[in-house]
Amino acid sequence: MLSKPPALVSLNPDDDHARYVGHLSDGRQFFLTNPFVPANQYPLGREFIALYLFDPTGKLEEARVVDLGTRADLQMDNFERQFAQVLGEVGEFEPRRIEIEPFHVERFGVTFGFVLRPPEKTADGWCVTVEPGNYMEFHEPWDSGEYYT
Repeated sequence: MLSKPPALVSLNPDDDHARYVGHLSDGRQFFLTNPFVPANQYPLGREFIALYLFDPTGKLEEARVVDLGTRADLQMDNFERQFAQVLGEVGEFEPRRIEIEPFHVERFGVTFGFVLRPPEKTADGWCVTVEPGNYMEFHEPWDSGEYYT
């Protein structure tokens, strides 16, 4: 039997790419992350900060993306200041599992989000990649909360 695309993907907070994952006091879910475009896909690469806000059922409500510029021009103190600012906009939160619908949005000519990927071969299953950068990849079971890097 072929796998089916997920209606929801679970993500557990961790000390790696999912450090800022959780629930807000108003019931919404969020994920704050640092996606990137590799240098082989964009001259000198590109860095971003992305804040995704979801309703309590996991539907994307808002995607805020900050373009930090090229990797070559990135200044760490600027990154840390802007990341802290965006995190401050989140407010109080409880770090815990989120369950969200796959989604994608376009910003700065780049695709961001939890992007559905159909099987490349009959024996393969669906997957969901966090873009840009494909730095997190989800496979069945979709409710495991775990990802591959």
